[in-house]
Amino acid sequence: MSQKLTEKGQRDYKLIKLALGNGDQHAYAELMHHYRDSLYFTMLKMTGDQHDADDLTIEAFGKAFKNLNQYTSEYAFSTWLFKIATNNCIDFMRKKNKGNFTINNQVNEDDMSVQVKTSSLDPEEQFIKEQKIHLMREVVQRLKPHYKKLIEMRYFKEYSYEEISKELDLPLGTVKAQLFRSREFLFNILKNSKEKI
Repeated sequence: MSQKLTEKGQRDYKLIKLALGNGDQHAYAELMHHYRDSLYFTMLKMTGDQHDADDLTIEAFGKAFKNLNQYTSEYAFSTWLFKIATNNCIDFMRKKNKGNFTINNQVNEDDMSVQVKTSSLDPEEQFIKEQKIHLMREVVQRLKPHYKKLIEMRYFKEYSYEEISKELDLPLGTVKAQLFRSREFLFNILKNSKEKI
C-alpha cells in the first residue's frame, strides 16, 4: 500500500481489498456511505438538476465498483472516484446538450487533476472544501434556522446522522427526513437563484 495515502485513504484501500477479495457487500456499502453525499452535491453543482445528480451519483459508484480492480493506491480512492464521476457527468451533459455543453463557472475539467503528489490535503477534501465554499455557504444562509443548522452540522462540521441526532435530541429517522427536506430546499433555492453561485 502506498505510504502517500492519508489515514482516510488507507481506510478506503482496506475496504477496496475486502470488496475485491471477498466480494464483501459491507465494504462496498461503507465506501458508498463515505462519499455519497459529497459526490451528490458535486453532481448537483455540475448539472443543476436533482434527478440527474441522483442518477449520476449512482452511475459513478456503479462504474467505479465495476472497475475497482483497476484502482491503484498511487492516488486516493476519492480522487479516482471523483474523476470517474466528473468525466461521466461531462459526457452526460454534452450528450444532453447535443455537444453545446461548456464548463463555464461550473467544475473545471482540470480541477480533478488536483496536485495529488504535492498537496498535503486529501484531494477530495480540497475539492469538496472549495465546492462547499462556493456553492453552499451563500445558499445555506437562505434556509430557515433549523434547516440551516442541520446542513451546517452535516456538511460543514461533518457530523454523522447519529451525532446530529444526539446533539439535537431528535430521533435518527427525523434527522434523516429533515436533512432530505433541507437538501430539497437547497436545490430549489439553487434552481430559482438568478445569480451564478
